[in-house]
Amino acid sequence: MVPTTRRVGVVLFQLGGPESLEAIEPFLFNLFCDPDIIDFPFARIGRKPLAKLISTTRARKVQHHYEVIGGGSPIRRWTERQAKALQESLSADGIDARCFVAMRYWHPFTDEAIAQLEAAECDEIVLLPLYPQYSSTTTGSSLNEWRRRFNADGRTVHSIESFHLDALYLDSLVEKINEALERFPAPADVQLVFSAHSVPVAVIERGDPYQRQIQETVAAVMQRGGLLAPTVRPFDSAQGGLHQAKDGVPLPWRLCYQSKVGASKWLQPSLRSTLRDLGADGSKYVCVVPISFVSDHVETLGEIDHEARELAAEMGIRQFEMTEGLNDSPAFIAALTGLVKNALGVSAAAESGVERLVAAD
Repeated sequence: MVPTTRRVGVVLFQLGGPESLEAIEPFLFNLFCDPDIIDFPFARIGRKPLAKLISTTRARKVQHHYEVIGGGSPIRRWTERQAKALQESLSADGIDARCFVAMRYWHPFTDEAIAQLEAAECDEIVLLPLYPQYSSTTTGSSLNEWRRRFNADGRTVHSIESFHLDALYLDSLVEKINEALERFPAPADVQLVFSAHSVPVAVIERGDPYQRQIQETVAAVMQRGGLLAPTVRPFDSAQGGLHQAKDGVPLPWRLCYQSKVGASKWLQPSLRSTLRDLGADGSKYVCVVPISFVSDHVETLGEIDHEARELAAEMGIRQFEMTEGLNDSPAFIAALTGLVKNALGVSAAAESGVERLVAAD
């Protein structure tokens, strides 16, 4: 039972995004200055010059992505709407909660969220990174920055490390997939393409669970959505090895990755190569599911719904759809509400990837 006399502060973490074309380069500079992103011998000396070089070059390459979505990222707007809806949902359940947004690389930065949290005089804190699948480059980076800057001063802090198999989260994904499938004349003919943000293979080789959790989320979505045939082959992330079916009709799928940066080896196959393969195979109906994202921003609206859509048309794909972001959908807000309530209950959170941290006085 959550004590209603205590005020709970909930911090929603995201990467952030430039809200204007002028902010693209400084946003990227902040990203590539992150020690959880760029780390190498003598990095303290070379990280900022390297970040300056990468951000200057990268800003020119991605500017058109931001131009086609209105000149800036909507991720702050969506995250603040998620925070507002979550606060209202928790309040309706009798929890005195205040929800705040902490962006990793653009405003509102972690320090700004901490200032708001302290002003609200919260007694207990829940850290909620909005990355369903854990990676040291996302959840790890956000929580590391928080711990560097925040003094808990004896307050209990609950940290939600991942929620990639949370039942309500999976339901919110299935809902968006079904909505997208209804836009096709024959849903049974649709090729599902799950697209996740890629990460360097070296990160995975160091033990990062991100790729495994992505695969687990995809398999769980197919099962929970009723898209699996009774008999399946072993899970194969690269080839879509399960025999999915909707209403008894096989529904094929593939898992791919996007948003690669630099020349090093990243998780494959890419979204672009997957679409080329589908076009070559004669696929006419494709639905892309941004499986690692919980809100619409440049990776979904620019890379998928604009750039990938153009490539699909070139490859002869007749109809290309992208599932809408979870954003502030009631189903997703219900999932976030459940995660916070489980974290506060502590014992009920043991199987949900929730870590309880009690700070020293």
